[in-house]
Amino acid sequence: MRDKILYEIQKNFPLSPRPFESIAKSLDCSEEEVLDIVKSEKDKGTIRQISAIFDTKRLGYRSSLVAFKVDENDIDNAVEVINSHPGVSHNYERDHEFNIWFTIAVPPDSKLGLEKSISLLSELSNAKEYIALPTIKLFKIAVKMDTTGKAPKKEKIKRRVHKDIEINDLHKNIIKYAQNDIEITKEPFKDMIEKIGVSYEKFFDILDELKNAGVMRRYAAILNHRKAGFNANAMVVWDIDEEIAQEMGEKIASFSAVSHCYLRPKYPNWPYNLFSMVHGKTKDETDAIVKEMEKEVVFHSNRYLYSSREFKKVRVKYFTDDVYKWEDKFVTDLEA
Repeated sequence: MRDKILYEIQKNFPLSPRPFESIAKSLDCSEEEVLDIVKSEKDKGTIRQISAIFDTKRLGYRSSLVAFKVDENDIDNAVEVINSHPGVSHNYERDHEFNIWFTIAVPPDSKLGLEKSISLLSELSNAKEYIALPTIKLFKIAVKMDTTGKAPKKEKIKRRVHKDIEINDLHKNIIKYAQNDIEITKEPFKDMIEKIGVSYEKFFDILDELKNAGVMRRYAAILNHRKAGFNANAMVVWDIDEEIAQEMGEKIASFSAVSHCYLRPKYPNWPYNLFSMVHGKTKDETDAIVKEMEKEVVFHSNRYLYSSREFKKVRVKYFTDDVYKWEDKFVTDLEA
């Protein structure tokens, strides 16, 4: 039952007053059993967080994947500097000369902006070189670890048409609360709606509106990959011809073991433009999945970049003052 529950809450967590009761009904078990298992897995660290997952770009934020080339004796300092930025959500060491990889997002009215923020982090980190890799095209973002071992190897990726929406103060207030981890109780949303001052119906209607507009990707649980048994997570990068990038991106994204798939820019010192995150329980399993992908993908070359250390993995906090405070602390002349 544990594996079924973990898989279920990753797909789409029920937006209802008693979501664990809804999960129990779908799995033919009791609400108490679901609560006990979720609490246990949360205490163990298998479940990182259960919350709304928002689209950074749709909220007006600018973001990028960034790779730093850092000397071994500078890594500790670099990690401390990079992790100090509130817009950095993921930070890993990977087996490449570009050894520190992180994602960063800044609000639309950031005093520094994205490029200057990356440049400042590079300077403070003593990075010898860096490349910024913003998303050109998103093919897939759906982190669902197959804890049951029964999910199909391939899945159909739906192209969603987003509706236009004007984010008002109520939307922002709900986003501020919905982005936070829930308590594992029978009514985990009760405290949120009371603080916001809305009904359950209004709260869920707004979240549905945000989802239909593509502002909220989904409401779901995120697992700690390794504690869930997925110990070999590779960022596989591909050198793909631009004219077939759409077709190849869709092929790669169709593999269930792929959680992320993006088209990014190439550079003279970085020839890879298609990025895919592939998850397996062992390195052999992950390598075998990539070998299957290679049979279907037309490419010039690729690289398997395994993460050796995780330095940070959190959610970006939207509509807070954290980034502005960071900028004020590190920048003496923001107008320069």
